[in-house]
Amino acid sequence: MGALGEADAVVKSDVAVPVALVQATKAFGGTIALKDASFELRSGEVLALLGENGAGKSTCVKLLAGVYLPTGGHIEVDGKPVVFHSPHDAQAAGISVMHQHPGLFPDLSVAENIYLGHMPRDRFGGIDNAAVLAGARKVLATVGLDVPAETRLGTLRTSEQQLVEIARALSLDARVLIMDEPTAALSQREVERLFTVVADLRLHGVAMMFVGHRMDEIFRIADRIAVLRDGRLIGVKPKAELGRAAAIGMMVGREVTDLYPQRNHATGALVLEARGLSHAGGFSNIDLKLHAGEVLGLGGLVGSGRTEIARVLFGIDQPDAGEILIDGEAVHFASARDAMDARIAYVSEDRMGQSLVMDFSILDNAVLPVLDKAARSGFYGTDRAIALVSDWLKRMKLRFSGYGQPVKELSGGNQQKVVLAKWLRTAPRVLILDEPTQGIDVGTKAEVHAMIADLAAQGMAIILISSEMPELIGMCDRVIVLREGHRTAEFSRGEATQEKVLEAATKAGESADAAAQAAGEEKRKGPLDILKRREFGLLAAMLAVAIPVTIINPRMVSAANLTAVSMDAALLVVAALAQMLVLITRNIDLSIAAVIGLSAYMAASMVQAYPGLDIGIGLMSACVVGGVAGLINGLVVTRGKIPAIVVTLASMSIFRGFNSIWAAGDQISADEVTQAWLDMTGLKIAGVPLIVIIAIVILCLGYVLLYRTAIGRELFAAGSNPDGARLIGIPVDRRILLAFGMAGLLGGLCGALWASRYATIDARVALGFELTVIASAVVGGVAIRGGSGTLLGIILGALTLLVIKNGLTLVRVDPLWLQGVYGLVILVAIGIDTFIVRRAEQARQARAR
Repeated sequence: MGALGEADAVVKSDVAVPVALVQATKAFGGTIALKDASFELRSGEVLALLGENGAGKSTCVKLLAGVYLPTGGHIEVDGKPVVFHSPHDAQAAGISVMHQHPGLFPDLSVAENIYLGHMPRDRFGGIDNAAVLAGARKVLATVGLDVPAETRLGTLRTSEQQLVEIARALSLDARVLIMDEPTAALSQREVERLFTVVADLRLHGVAMMFVGHRMDEIFRIADRIAVLRDGRLIGVKPKAELGRAAAIGMMVGREVTDLYPQRNHATGALVLEARGLSHAGGFSNIDLKLHAGEVLGLGGLVGSGRTEIARVLFGIDQPDAGEILIDGEAVHFASARDAMDARIAYVSEDRMGQSLVMDFSILDNAVLPVLDKAARSGFYGTDRAIALVSDWLKRMKLRFSGYGQPVKELSGGNQQKVVLAKWLRTAPRVLILDEPTQGIDVGTKAEVHAMIADLAAQGMAIILISSEMPELIGMCDRVIVLREGHRTAEFSRGEATQEKVLEAATKAGESADAAAQAAGEEKRKGPLDILKRREFGLLAAMLAVAIPVTIINPRMVSAANLTAVSMDAALLVVAALAQMLVLITRNIDLSIAAVIGLSAYMAASMVQAYPGLDIGIGLMSACVVGGVAGLINGLVVTRGKIPAIVVTLASMSIFRGFNSIWAAGDQISADEVTQAWLDMTGLKIAGVPLIVIIAIVILCLGYVLLYRTAIGRELFAAGSNPDGARLIGIPVDRRILLAFGMAGLLGGLCGALWASRYATIDARVALGFELTVIASAVVGGVAIRGGSGTLLGIILGALTLLVIKNGLTLVRVDPLWLQGVYGLVILVAIGIDTFIVRRAEQARQARAR
C-alpha cells in the first residue's frame, strides 16, 4: 500500500469542516457494510470516494444523507456530534445529495421534482407556484437543461432526468453537496456542464463529495481521494500524492494492468449488415457491417441514436426503411424473440428497468431467456435451471450468497454480471452491449473487458455502445460515430482518438439546433391538442350513449332525469374522490362501500334516536365511523406492512358483518327520521340540489389539498416513487395513513348523504357499490400503479358510468343484459381513451429522443 495503511487517520486542517464521519459503522443484521470509517468534507474542496461495488460507498452516502443511522460511531457537523433521524435532518444541516439512482417522480412536473420536500410557500401556507417555477428555471439553466419547468418528468430522457436530480440538489443551496454516481447517465457535454457547476461551487466554499467509477473524472475533479475496500477505509490522501495505479490497487487489493486487453486476432466473415436503416424520431439511413470476431463501437452523445439502432437490430422496434441482413440474407424481426432465434442478444443500458426483474432471484433472472429449456414438458425444474446458468455465473465470478438471493440485494457490478450471464447462456453469434460497464467499479470493468476480448477471439460479433471514450477506443476494432441520428464518421482502431470521436459527435450549432427544435415543438400547440387528453375519450363515450338514447327516448334530457342523475353523480364523485386519495398512494380501498353502508346505518340510527339533533348528530356520527374505519385500514397497511388489497378485502367483510349483526334485519324508513334530515340533500338552491352543491364544495377542498398544498403533492410522490420519496424525507407511511383516514372520512360523509337521499336504510346499503367507485376512478384516469390522477378525470369517469347505466335503463335493455352491455361500453371507452393517450405519449417520446 506504500504510505497508505489501514491505520491512516483523518488529517485535520485549518479549513472549515462542515461535516465528517467519525469511526462510522453500519451493520445490516449480521452483515457489516461499513466498519470504523472516518473522513471529513472540507469547505471549497472535493473529496472523491473510490471503491468497488459493495465496498461501502453508498452506505457512507446514506449515512451522511440521513437515510441510515450508524450502528457505531457518529456524524459530526461543525465539529459537534449529531444524529440524523431522517433526510430532513440532513437537509436542515445544509447537506444536499444527488443519489445514485435518482429518487424522481415521473408523474410530476420537472419543477415539482426539484422542489418536492422543500416547496416555497405563499402567505396562506399553500404552494407558491410562481416561486417554484422561477426557482426551477434558474437551476435548470445552471445545469444546462433546456426544457420547460412544467414538463412532466416521465417524458424526459434518462440523462435529462439525471440533470433534474442535480438541479434538485442545487435548489437546496446547501453548504455540503454529495454526488453519488452523478455522471453515469450523462453525455460528455453534460458532464462538462456539471464540472463547471462544481468549479463554481468550490469557489463559493461548498464542501463536496464525489462518488464515481470513471478514473479520468475522479482525478480531474478531486482535491483529495478516499478509498474503501470491503467496508473499510483504506486511506485518504491528496490527489497529488496518489497515482492512478496506486488508487486502483487499493480499491481491488491487487494490481490491474490490463483494463483494455490486447486483441490481435483476425476478424472473420460478414455476419450482420444494415443497409439504409431508418426509424422515425431515432435515426436515419444507417449503414453498418459487423464481422465475426469484431468489436464494432457506436459512439456519440446520449440521444444520438445509438440505443435506437440497437433496439431495431434486436427486434424491439421496427424500422421504417432499410433492411437487416444476416449472413447475406435479408431478415425481418417482428419481435425480440425473432432476433433471439437468429442468435442475437442485447444487453440494455437500463439494467434495473429493462435487463433485470429486481424482485426476482438471481436464478430466475439468469434463466429467463432459456426458460423453455428449464421447463421440459411445461414443468419448471430448479435443478435444471441451475445446471443451465451456473457455469456462466461462475465464469463471471459473481459474488452472491445463493441462487435464491434477490437480485436487488446485489451490488451494481454483480447485477451486471447476472445480466451478461443471462444473455451469454443463449450462445449468441451477435452480442449487442449497451453501456455494459456503466456504474460498475474498475475491477469489474476490467473483468468485463477481458470477457469481451475473449468472446471476440472465439468468433463472436460484438456491437459495443459506450459513452466512455477510452472504452470505445481501447476495446473496438472500428468506431462509428453518430450525431442526431445520422452517421458522421467511422474510424479504425489506429485512427480513433478521443478528440476525433468527440468532434464528430458534437458539430457546431448542435445545442442551438436542439434548443430551437425543442422550443418549436413546445410552441406547436393548437386546438386539436384537446384530442390528446384523456378526458376526450370519456366525453366521446358519454355522447356515444346519450345521443342515440335521447333520439329513442327524449326523457334522457328531461329535467327530472337530469336532476336524478346529478344527485347520483354527487354521491359517486365523493366516493370516487375517496378512492382516488388511496389509489394515488399506490394502494386500494375495497372496503369503501362497506364503510358507506356502515356510516349510513349509523347516521340514520342516530337521527332516529336523537331527532332534536338530527342533521348535526347524523353527519358527525357518520364521519366518525368512516374516519375510524379508514384509520384502521391505514394503520394495518402501514404498520403491519400488509398489502392494501388484502387488508381492505378483509375489512370489507368485517364492516359488512358488523353492520348486519347490528341491524339484525331491521330497516330505518323515511317515517322514522326527521323531515329536515330528508330535506338535507333534496333541498334545491337556485334550482341545484343541495347534495350537488355539497359535492362541489368537497371537490374544491380536494383540489386545494391535492394541488395547492405540499402534503397533497407528497401524496402523489408517495405513489409515484415510494423509495424516492423516502430518500428526500417525505414520511411515506404517514402520508398513506392520511390518505386512508381522509378516504374513510369521505366515505362516512357519503354514507350520511346516502341515508338522507334514499331514506330507507338497512344493512345492504351500497352493496356492490365498491366496484362502481373503483371503476369511476380508474376510468377517470387514476392509475392503479399510483402517482397520477385528476379531479376532472374522476368527475367525468363517474358521469360516464352513470350516463351509460341511465341510458341503457331508459331504452329498456333487459336487466339480464344490463351489466354485460355496461361492462362492454366501459371497455370501449377505456380503449378509446388508451389509444389517444398512447398516441400522445409516443409523440412526446419522439420529441424526447
